[in-house]
Amino acid sequence: MNNTSHKELREIRDDFIAQWGAVANAWGINRTMAQIHALLMVTPQPLSTDDVMDELKISRGNAHSNLRELVNWGLLRSVLLKGERKEYFEAEKDVWKIFAIIVRERKRREIDPIVEVLHQCKQRTESIKGAEASAFHEQVSALCEFVDFATKTMDGIVSSSENKLMTLALKFLH
Repeated sequence: MNNTSHKELREIRDDFIAQWGAVANAWGINRTMAQIHALLMVTPQPLSTDDVMDELKISRGNAHSNLRELVNWGLLRSVLLKGERKEYFEAEKDVWKIFAIIVRERKRREIDPIVEVLHQCKQRTESIKGAEASAFHEQVSALCEFVDFATKTMDGIVSSSENKLMTLALKFLH
C-alpha cells in the first residue's frame, strides 16, 4: 500500500472510530469504550493497552477500565502472544455476535430493571380497591404484558442463528 493510500485509509478508519464513539451514547455505552471497540474491530492484529492508549490518545486508567469492561461484555478477548509479556486484546469480529452481545447487555442494564418495577407495581396494586387503583393496575398490567412480549421477542432474536433470522426477515419483507 503506498503512502497516500495508507494515509487515506487511516483517515477513514479514524472517522469510523470517532463516529462509532459518537453513536455509543444512544446504545448506553460510553464514548471511549465504543472507540476502543471500534479500533479493535477494524484492526487485524491484537493490540496492547499501550497501543490503544497511543491510537486513541487516552490515559492508561481509561484504557484499562474500558478494555476490562469490553472483555466482561464479551466484545473483546484477552490474548497472549508468543514471546510477549504484555496482554493483548482482539475484538469479536462476527457482526451477529456483536449485535447479540450489545442487545443482551442493554437488556440487562435497561430493560430488566423496569420489568422488575412493573411486576412489583402490578403485584402491589392487586388488592387495592377503588377506581383509581383499578385503573393504575390495569395500565401497569398492560405494560407488563407488552414488555414481557417484547423481552421474549428480543431474547428469541438474540438466541436465533443469523441465517435462520435473516431467512425469516427476507420472507417477511417480500
